[in-house]
Amino acid sequence: MIVDDAQIAAINRQYLNRSGPTNVISFAMREGDFGHLHPELLGDVIISAETARREAEAAGMTADARISELLVHGVLHLFGYDHETPTADEAAMEAKTAELLAMLAVSTEGYRDKKGD
Repeated sequence: MIVDDAQIAAINRQYLNRSGPTNVISFAMREGDFGHLHPELLGDVIISAETARREAEAAGMTADARISELLVHGVLHLFGYDHETPTADEAAMEAKTAELLAMLAVSTEGYRDKKGD
């Protein structure tokens, strides 16, 4: 789902107890008590178009490329990749993101050095 900053901020607050907008949020459907009901569904990825556009402009890339990167990032979270916990392997997640974006022919050149994510 593509939303604006106000919408993703509300979702961020309601479900993650975090304030303010963020660029992407993933909700896995395979986790929890009812994860077995539809094992073919990975989950939901929510992207803020406004945040993605600001990040793209700051990095000198297109908004489409940034949204593609955020979508891949969100889907990788649904597959269990992590970059936020003490046991996270951020390098593995970044490598897989770059591999998938290359397969999709999406260029995010210049963004990797400027991101704060």
